[in-house]
Amino acid sequence: MEDPEGGARPQFDGASAAGRKDGKKSRRRKGKRGGQSRSAAHPASHDLAGHAGEAARPKEETESPARKRKRRRRGGRGTSQPDIAAQHQAVVQPVASHGARPDGDSSSSRRNRRKHRSKRGLQGRPLAPAPAPPSARPEHHAEAALRPAPREVSDAEAANRRNRQPVHEEAWAGSDQPWPDELYAALDLGTNNCRLLIAQPTRPGQFRVVDAFSRIVRLGEGLAASGRLSDEAMERAIDALRICASKLRNREIRRMRLIATEACRQANNGEEFLKRVVVETGLELEIIDRETEARLAVSGCSSLVGREARSVVLFDIGGGSSEIAVIRIGDNRFARLANHITHWTSLPVGVVTLSERHGGRDVTPDVFEGMVSEVANMLSNFDCPEIEIAEDGDFHLIGTSGTVTTLAGVHLDLPRYDRRKVDGIWLSDDEVSAMQAKLLSWNFESRAANPCIGPDRADLVLAGCAILEAIRRRWPSPRMRVADRGLREGLLTDMMADDGVWRRHRNRRGQRANKG
Repeated sequence: MEDPEGGARPQFDGASAAGRKDGKKSRRRKGKRGGQSRSAAHPASHDLAGHAGEAARPKEETESPARKRKRRRRGGRGTSQPDIAAQHQAVVQPVASHGARPDGDSSSSRRNRRKHRSKRGLQGRPLAPAPAPPSARPEHHAEAALRPAPREVSDAEAANRRNRQPVHEEAWAGSDQPWPDELYAALDLGTNNCRLLIAQPTRPGQFRVVDAFSRIVRLGEGLAASGRLSDEAMERAIDALRICASKLRNREIRRMRLIATEACRQANNGEEFLKRVVVETGLELEIIDRETEARLAVSGCSSLVGREARSVVLFDIGGGSSEIAVIRIGDNRFARLANHITHWTSLPVGVVTLSERHGGRDVTPDVFEGMVSEVANMLSNFDCPEIEIAEDGDFHLIGTSGTVTTLAGVHLDLPRYDRRKVDGIWLSDDEVSAMQAKLLSWNFESRAANPCIGPDRADLVLAGCAILEAIRRRWPSPRMRVADRGLREGLLTDMMADDGVWRRHRNRRGQRANKG
C-alpha cells in the first residue's frame, strides 16, 4: 500500500495553511492515520510552555500513533525541552535537495521532513531565528555608532602616517607600544617659523607623531633695524599660536613645553609680546637661552648620528641665530647625545637677519661672498680645537634647518617637498656645492617657482646657503647628513626621557610577560 506521505511535495511559499491548496486534505489524512482529529492532538496555540507541560505527561497520552511513527523515523527523538531546542535549531539548518546523506536517509525521507517542518510552522511552534551576519547584528551597529567620525588630517600627519605603521588600540597590550594616553607636545616659536608637534612615545628613544603644525610667521621681520617686534609680525605669530592652542585643547596632553627663541630674546618688547600671547591664546611660552637651544637641536637629531661616527658638527641655521655644536663621542656613547657636546656657539645671525642686511631677493656672486665672509668672521671667534679624523667615517656634518632640507629637495628634483625622502639623506661635498651654485644662478622668480622653495623662502634660501658655506669652510667634511627635525623633536625626546616613559614601559612589558 502506498505511503500517503511518500509522494512529491507541492511547492509553496509562506507558512500559512491558506497558501496551500491541499492543506485541508493533508490534515484529514493525518487525522485518519492517528485515529483522531489533528486539532484535538495539537492545539493551535502551542508554545514552548505547552511543550514543557506535554513532556511532563506520559507519551501514551500526549502522542498520536502518527506522531510516534514520525519520531521513530527521525531516530526516536523525544519531546523533552533540550530536544525541542535541538529541533528548533534543525529547522533553520539548510538541507541538501539532491544526493544521499551520510546517515543513509532516502530522498523520500527528506521530503517527509520538509513536509513536517512546514506543518510544525502551522502548529505555531516558534522557530529559532537564523544568526544575523556580523554586519547586521545590533551590537555591531551600536559599536559603529560609537566610533568617532573621521577627522581631517593635516599634511604633516599624513606624511607621518605614511612613514609609520598605523597603531590600533588593541595592539598596545603586548607590543612595543606604550599606553595610548601618553601624549606630549612641543612648540617652537622662532624668528621665521611657528611649529607644533604632538607625539606619543613608542619604542625606546622613539615616538609617533599624532598631530603637527607649521607656519612661516616671520616674527623677526624688521627686528635688526628697529630692535622691536613689529605689530604685523606679532599679529601673524598670534594667529598661528591660536591654531596651536586649539590643537592642544582638543587633546589630553600629559606634558608640554612651549619655547621662544632668538626673536623674543633680542626684541625689546619680547616679554611684552609673550604676555599678550597668554591673554589672547592662553599659551605660556618660555624664552630659552642659546645653550639650551643648541642642546635641544642635538637631542632632536641624535638618531641620525651613526654608530661609526666619532666626531660630529651639528648646526641649526635659524631665522635670527645659528647654533653650532661640536660633538665628540669616543668609545663610550651616552644615551643622550647632548652629553657628548664639548664646544658650542650661537651666532647672532640667521636667514632673516642676514638677508635683510645684504638683500635676499637679488643676490649676485659678490653679494653672496660678502654674506659668507661676515659669517666666517663670526666663526673665527669660536674657540674650538681642530677635529682629528683618523679614518673615513669618523667625522661628518649634520644640518637641521630649512636651508639644508631645501638643498636636498632641489638635489632630488622633487615635484613637491617630501619629508620621507629628505630626512636622513646624505649629500656629498660636491653635491652641496653644485646645489648652491644652481640656486645662485637662479633669479628670484625661478627660486619662488621651485616647489621645494616657494615664494615664502625665495628671498631667504641664499642667505642660508651663505651660512652653510661658512660652516663648511671651517669644518671641511666629505659628506653631510640632512635632518628634517630639530628643536621640537629635542623637546619631546627630553620630556619623555625625563618622565621615564620608555623605562616604565619596559617594566610593564616585563610584568606582562611574567603574568603570561
